[in-house]
Amino acid sequence: MKKTFGFAIACGLIFLNTGLAQEKTAQPAPSTLGMSATKPESGPFVQVVDGFMVPYLHKFENTNISFEMIPVPGGEVTIGSPAGETGRTEDEGPQFTVVLEPFWMAKTELTWGEYKTFMRTYDVFKKLGDKKIRVVTESNKADAITVPTPLYEPSHTFEHGDDNKQPAVTMTQYAAKQYTKWLSGMSQVQYRLPTEAEWEHAARAGSKSAYAFGDDPAELEKFATFSDNAPDGASKVGTKLPNAFGLHDMHGNVWEWTIDQFDAKGFGDRGGKKLAWNDAVGWPTKSESRCVRGGGWQDSADRLRSAARMGSADEDWKEEDPNVPLSPWWYTSDPSRMVGMRLVRSSTPLSKEMIAKFWEYDHESIEQDVSFRLREGRGATGIPVPELIEDLRRRR
Repeated sequence: MKKTFGFAIACGLIFLNTGLAQEKTAQPAPSTLGMSATKPESGPFVQVVDGFMVPYLHKFENTNISFEMIPVPGGEVTIGSPAGETGRTEDEGPQFTVVLEPFWMAKTELTWGEYKTFMRTYDVFKKLGDKKIRVVTESNKADAITVPTPLYEPSHTFEHGDDNKQPAVTMTQYAAKQYTKWLSGMSQVQYRLPTEAEWEHAARAGSKSAYAFGDDPAELEKFATFSDNAPDGASKVGTKLPNAFGLHDMHGNVWEWTIDQFDAKGFGDRGGKKLAWNDAVGWPTKSESRCVRGGGWQDSADRLRSAARMGSADEDWKEEDPNVPLSPWWYTSDPSRMVGMRLVRSSTPLSKEMIAKFWEYDHESIEQDVSFRLREGRGATGIPVPELIEDLRRRR
């Protein structure tokens, strides 16, 4: 597959409006959204067999969901940091090579404006369930999602801000996965979390240095919100300079979920190998310790390097959760107030079996916790479809 990438600032975007009025007649096929048959005269692009991947804006009318997706080139990329890198920790090695397919990645981290729309689905699903509308059955349960209960103590989660343009935080990886499935169901476009390899490649933006812009942390303030310039919370997304791929806040602001398991001992037997993208994923086998990337607003410069990693710790991150069992959707305790997410979309839609690995339960203990809370009425389940946009509009 031949791939070409342009780095100029985009001056034209493909816009998609998914308001209810367009659901029956103007819902674009996943293969056409963000694709151009001709080479763009300016702006970033990636050439593939079927044309050119280009940036696009995905906007849901009458909601706060609006985000830009940027094409990221594929190729052979090195994951992890070299032994001599300043600030390196054991979990960043040994290095290995991944052959990545091109993909789109969200220009910024997911915002509270977007995630609060998802949170409103709780009341919508409850109301639809009472009316026996689009109920979950054996025949459609594979398409269903669960949505979180309202925050137990929102003032704590929102202590450092919940502006619609600030990054959403404290969702568990399971909740982040359910968000991507919910968004995919409503838009009929396949969104998911990034793999670690995809995330690091996007953060490096073609560089081999500690940061996308070089090795000098003195330059970091231009590109990142971190401990030197953020005394009390994350910045609104996109306020710092982008990297060479056009992505903002890959360094700092908040840590971002990947799909991979975290191992403090590093990449293990992947070291030194060259792997296809799906073979390079550290698919989770444990109920916790999932990998987040990028560093947060309270972190020092060394934690914002492209290769820096952190593993989730459910017991510590839910220490202040009064629920029994602990919430499968929310964290309560630091550093989770610096943990958010970012969307990815593959250049070619993944198979049903593969996308399920990005959306569904991956450990029986998570499934049990969710099932228990749903039986108690502390959560909601439903079918995400385009018609849900109108249901959400009525709840605004």
